[in-house]
Amino acid sequence: MKIGTKSVLYGAHCFLIHPWFVMFAWWKLYGFPNDIRLWVAFFVHDLGYIGKINMDGPEGETHVELGARIMGIFGKKWADFSRYHSRFYAKKDGVQFSALCVADKLAICLEPAWLYLPRVRWTGEINEYMNLAVRKKYDGEPVSKYESMSLSTRSAKDWHTGMTSYMRRWVEEHKDGREDTWTPGVKKAIDLNGVYQ
Repeated sequence: MKIGTKSVLYGAHCFLIHPWFVMFAWWKLYGFPNDIRLWVAFFVHDLGYIGKINMDGPEGETHVELGARIMGIFGKKWADFSRYHSRFYAKKDGVQFSALCVADKLAICLEPAWLYLPRVRWTGEINEYMNLAVRKKYDGEPVSKYESMSLSTRSAKDWHTGMTSYMRRWVEEHKDGREDTWTPGVKKAIDLNGVYQ
């Protein structure tokens, strides 16, 4: 089974867990989500990982397209709302990230490590995530010294602490929709699987 499929079934993007944390994050940031289209977006935005051979490589980055196609039933605005929940995809297309992006990033921070880490270990996602951090995925981004040390460690718990610290700061800086000057615009492949730096 491909890693993207495992992620959606029981990993970081588990369809029974992750959407609820996105909903809680939305509620915390913007108030209770009364619009049914938001609820649909919470549940479909990451379904595109199904069948992907990596999470952060060229294939994994395109996961946003399936959710965008599904949300397209509500119009282009909602398709883009889902598509641009990826800050890297938004940068690539030269557009603003969506509010779903902010809630999605906060969701990672709201989910406790004791729930998140066993799942990403089970799927193997943790290996890609930590290898990217060691290979400086966050180069060019305003990572604090402590976050850099935590992200570059071999301890999953320390990596999670550094990653969520960085994501909380990104959310705080961008929750009002200000331009994303933190996320690099270009990624380059760093391994034979096409996983990006």
